[in-house]
Amino acid sequence: MKHDLIIKEPDLYFDSLHQELNNFLRDTLLINSFANPLNIKKKTTWRPAVEIKQNDANYKIKVQLPGVMKDNIDIELDNDFMTITAEIEEEKEEKQEGEKNERFHTSEFRYGKYRRTISFDTPVKPDGASAKYKNGILSITVPKQESAHKEPRKLTITE
Repeated sequence: MKHDLIIKEPDLYFDSLHQELNNFLRDTLLINSFANPLNIKKKTTWRPAVEIKQNDANYKIKVQLPGVMKDNIDIELDNDFMTITAEIEEEKEEKQEGEKNERFHTSEFRYGKYRRTISFDTPVKPDGASAKYKNGILSITVPKQESAHKEPRKLTITE
């Protein structure tokens, strides 16, 4: 039986899709980037890519957060859902002499906030969860709660 584990976040999804479409059209149609000013969203909320696996005992979630520092990641976990938020700030560089009019030619880096909410089809145990972060990948293991009744229970109807 397949369950839909992801809460749809239309605003974040379509914003990310819009940016990807803009990049595709710009690259495919070979628009002269020097002639056209770029529409770069610096402070937006991104929807990071996830990979979710489950077995009888737990859920294993991987989240792509490239360039995010571990201290800038927050995970909120409840019995039925998990929300992951993170933020990456644009690096401020000191301008060297002769770089007064420097501006972006192309920037596909994603600065701003990342947010993703995942719902679980089986209640989980937040106290038993663990998380690791390495090379831009957040790995989370969330144990499932034990169900008191593993098989359906038949009810007797009385008058």
